[in-house]
Amino acid sequence: MNICVFCSFRDVAKNYTDAADKFATLVAQYGHTLVWGGSNSGTMKVIADAAQAAEGRIVGISVEPIKEKARKNADEMIIAKDWPERRALLLEKADAVCVLAGGLGTLDEITEVLEYKKQELHNKPVVFLNTEGFYDGFKQQLERMDKEGFLPKVLSDYLFFATTPEEAMNYLHSDT
Repeated sequence: MNICVFCSFRDVAKNYTDAADKFATLVAQYGHTLVWGGSNSGTMKVIADAAQAAEGRIVGISVEPIKEKARKNADEMIIAKDWPERRALLLEKADAVCVLAGGLGTLDEITEVLEYKKQELHNKPVVFLNTEGFYDGFKQQLERMDKEGFLPKVLSDYLFFATTPEEAMNYLHSDT
């Protein structure tokens, strides 16, 4: 299975990088391929390092304006012309999606993935690794959208919130 991971290219606190490291290690240990934004910094570097350390395959999808920040030793590196093309390629390559703690870019990517799922343009499992409640506010907003009728299906049809890397991986295995 190709598991696309959305996360930060910034250096963040150890609790987030530890969870990211563990999840990427599990991806490789289960024989899956890590598909990610291709950058060699921040959490993106952490997950690529962890997957490779566990002898996993990594496929990066970077973008022309920041291609100099792309990881040099990825098993495969694709350079998209712009961010919309990058998002499309990430989803196209993925069999499943995991969202780690991240910033505006991560939210941009995952809201597009969720909208496409709502529009039934894909039915890939989506899991948020909600490390130390990072996505609690986002989850609350989504639950309100669900409760007040803004979603055509129940929230659980779109995504799952996991609290540990193991729970995230178990969800992906159970949903595929």
